[in-house]
Amino acid sequence: MLRLEMAVPSRLADRVEECLRDEPAISHLSRVRGAALRPAGDLILVDVAREAANKVIERLEAVDINHEGVIQLRQVPAWISREGLQAERLAPGSAADAVVWLEVVSRAYDDSELNFTFLSFMTMATMLAAIAIVLDSQILTVGSMVLGPEFGAIAALGVAMVRERFGLLRHAVRSLIVGFAVAMVITYLFSLLGKALGWITHQDLHMRPETEFIYRPDKWSFLVAVIDAAAGVLSITSAKMGGLSGVFISVTTIPAAGNIALGAAFGAWDEVLGSAEQLMVNIVGMAIAGWLVLLVQQAVWRRIDNG
Repeated sequence: MLRLEMAVPSRLADRVEECLRDEPAISHLSRVRGAALRPAGDLILVDVAREAANKVIERLEAVDINHEGVIQLRQVPAWISREGLQAERLAPGSAADAVVWLEVVSRAYDDSELNFTFLSFMTMATMLAAIAIVLDSQILTVGSMVLGPEFGAIAALGVAMVRERFGLLRHAVRSLIVGFAVAMVITYLFSLLGKALGWITHQDLHMRPETEFIYRPDKWSFLVAVIDAAAGVLSITSAKMGGLSGVFISVTTIPAAGNIALGAAFGAWDEVLGSAEQLMVNIVGMAIAGWLVLLVQQAVWRRIDNG
């Protein structure tokens, strides 16, 4: 069950109430007249089955509330209501499978925002990946994968293409380019410092069987990226989010970036090129898979809503 909270200008409030009153997937509808101060008008509260949220939001957007008022979407963690159960029965599909596009697009913007926190996690994850390569440690490699925040921006590429949000597409591409560039430059400088201090040597870059997969992409690299992206997108669009941790520890984007920086510091250009290929294979595979999964979800739910 979802809760929609709306601040509606007085001149639109009657139209909003009218378009919601007879919707069978709505269990509760409340209107507090004069409660909204900005914009001046009414506060309208609606409980709606998750499966029908897109249709209800589209009807509200047709009234132009998104331009002159505000719609806030909240997940209701627990509820007891006979009317609510009836609304869920009347709504098509399953709540766990339902994709609420307002929620998905908002999260895509948040997860792909280029800010200090995003750059900090990218940099720390890439530096940790470089250390993992030097120590030939799979545990540290997994740690760097989990720490990296890049999946949100990669998933946002698919969201942007499916929903035709070209501003979001530019937003996500910029975050990925700047994020990886900053992380690799700082890791490169960190590697040069380690080289100058004698902490890292050419010997450390050879004979590392536990992490050599980072610069040797193959068909499995692409397949893993595709499966992980599909699982990740399903996790962020579903009401039951449980697969993201598996995505974070399976994709070799951050380790590849770390190896590019480390290899450049030591002039190991074969590894730099191999890791760059690994990085591109993963990003392209994840972006395409995410886009396809979202495209299928959109087509399926349009058919369910219209059926």
